[in-house]
This record gives sequence, structure tokens and C-alpha cells, in this order.
Amino acid sequence: MEKKSTHILNASTNLLGFSMIIITSLKITKTSHHTFLDEFAGIACVFFACSSLFSFMSIRSKKESAGNRYESIADYLFLIALFCIILSVTIITTTIMD
Repeated sequence: MEKKSTHILNASTNLLGFSMIIITSLKITKTSHHTFLDEFAGIACVFFACSSLFSFMSIRSKKESAGNRYESIADYLFLIALFCIILSVTIITTTIMD
């Protein structure tokens, strides 16, 4: 099976920036206290950063077994962070629709 670490690293760093933009825009507009949006985006930032770290460790690992373990951890962290972003987008959508 082909390694996914480079794809996870690329996607997680891009989505980390997206999450940071969400948090920054909420702080600038002072709307962060109305919803849980900034909490979900903050959690996503932490998980995307950890996913980036583990995928980088997977790429740089000398042992294949350790690399596979790091890649698996990065994959699950990325999935959790993606779920947080989906919740954030859902909150934004429902807020705009009201």
C-alpha cells in the first residue's frame, strides 16, 4: 500500500491555516462568544498540528514499523480534526441561515 504521509502532511497544514483563519475572523468580528465555533476550530487546529507532526515523523522515520505507526496516528488525528471542521462549517451555515 502506498504511503499516505505526504498527503496527510499537505492537507493537514492547509486545513490548519483554514482553521486559523476561522478563529482570527471570529476574534476580529467579536462573534466568538455567541457559538461554539471557535472551540471546534481551536480543537481542529490542535489536531491538525499534531497530525502534521506525526505525518512528518512518519516520513522521516528510519524504521518502517515506527513510520507505519506514526502514519496511522496522523491519519486518525486528521480524521478527528476534519470532523471538527465539518461541525464548524455546519455551525456557520446554520448561523447564516437564521
